Amino acid sequence: MNGAQALIRTLVGCGVDVCFANPGTSEMHFVAALDDVPEMRGVLGLFEGVVTGAADGYGRMAGRPAATLLHLGPGLGNGIANLHNARRARTPVVNVVGDHATTHLAYDPPLTSDIGSLARPVSRWFRSSRSPHALSGDAVAAVQAAFGPPGGVATLVVPADASWQEAGDPLSGHPGPVLGTVGQDAVADAAKAMRSGEPAVLLVGGNALRARGLSAAARSAQATGAKLLCETFPARIERGAGLPPVERLGYLAEFTIAQLQGARHLVLADALAPVSFFAYPGVPGYLVPEGCEVHTLATGTDDAAGALEALADTLGAPVRVEGAAAARPERPTGALDAQSVAAAIGALLPEGAVVSDEGNTSGIFVPGATAGAPPHDWLCLTGGAIGQGLPLATGAAVACPDRPVLCLEADGSAMYTLQSLWTQVREGLDVTTVVLNNGSYAILELELSRVGARDPGPRARSMLDLGHPDLDFVALASGMGVPAWRATTADEFTEQLERALSEPGPALVEALLR
Repeated sequence: MNGAQALIRTLVGCGVDVCFANPGTSEMHFVAALDDVPEMRGVLGLFEGVVTGAADGYGRMAGRPAATLLHLGPGLGNGIANLHNARRARTPVVNVVGDHATTHLAYDPPLTSDIGSLARPVSRWFRSSRSPHALSGDAVAAVQAAFGPPGGVATLVVPADASWQEAGDPLSGHPGPVLGTVGQDAVADAAKAMRSGEPAVLLVGGNALRARGLSAAARSAQATGAKLLCETFPARIERGAGLPPVERLGYLAEFTIAQLQGARHLVLADALAPVSFFAYPGVPGYLVPEGCEVHTLATGTDDAAGALEALADTLGAPVRVEGAAAARPERPTGALDAQSVAAAIGALLPEGAVVSDEGNTSGIFVPGATAGAPPHDWLCLTGGAIGQGLPLATGAAVACPDRPVLCLEADGSAMYTLQSLWTQVREGLDVTTVVLNNGSYAILELELSRVGARDPGPRARSMLDLGHPDLDFVALASGMGVPAWRATTADEFTEQLERALSEPGPALVEALLR
């Protein structure tokens, strides 16, 4: 058994049975070994940002890591943006990065690079395996590190000669995250703050955003009158009819300041104290109000849902709270704009859907329009590195083949990782993509004014304009085998979205918002 075979068998033995890959020469023994270990599913991506983003989406929904297979430092470099997003989401991912044979590195061939310097900023664990006999143990350590808690990216570098040489036996095990139990002192401190009679905010995030944690948080908020908020860009949140509704912190600093105004206590349950996304002239970067005391109930290594249940019990909160009422917008008619797009999605979102949200400015109304839709999961752009939405949806669909996936995608962001559509067709994934085409980097138009830059002239405006030529997403999707339609009215969009959601396999609807 060679090193590549032992590595794959060990990964499978540790519960990692999907590998998103964009391999090269140094990874060919790993590729060949896929036929020897049929339990490992190989999924090809045509760009490394698709590979890493798909691993992120898979990990968020499966609750366990997928592997990636990347080609030396340049391949890893191409995937770093979505590894950054995965790091911020605390998603378990195991990167397998091929390298030159150890004997070949001395010649400094063209693809030689400092892989460690590229990997470490986005990895919670890094190791370069120098012996085929060490590969199995290294793989077990990588999987354990990826699981955490908290979860994260583990990167294992595998030299080509470690893959082709004779190796030791594969190992197995099912390491999983073991969340810590929050101590009674932290629970009592949070309860005291929320009982104080002073304005209090309960801010939840991370593993507190499933039904169990949200229910406990809502109980405590109802018992004390505290305001319940969640982080701005959750990695995964369960929402919809019957689930406790929770308001997200605003993206704009001014909105967050307004949401927290007057608070004297801020209780954090697997969330960080809020800061502004960027620095702006005259706007504070740290958004906790002056004089507000911060109380940490649970961190990312803790069972935050359990801590919230203990808090609710300590507060004598009601056993059950009302969830969001089942409600859908009417099917929209007339002009197609951000609000009618949101209404159509709210009217049609299937039960059990997984929504990958990179709609950016044009998707601003969709969360509100879907608050009373059937229960679903919502995945956000955690790290702010655009180009996440399409690959995230791809990985989520691999993890949840029995659930429909809806990708809300801004036009500029879509062009970063459009190759995801090809993988969706190849794998037969049930992903409906809505491209919100407003012909611009609209979020940057907003930011240009907010950062205090002078009035933009024609050259500055041209840098944010996606026209000349206009992007044709129907043609682009069709070229990769995805059925696609373009809508210019609300009626057309609703009809096309309904068709796309009702048919299996990938589909794309381009909403022309100009």
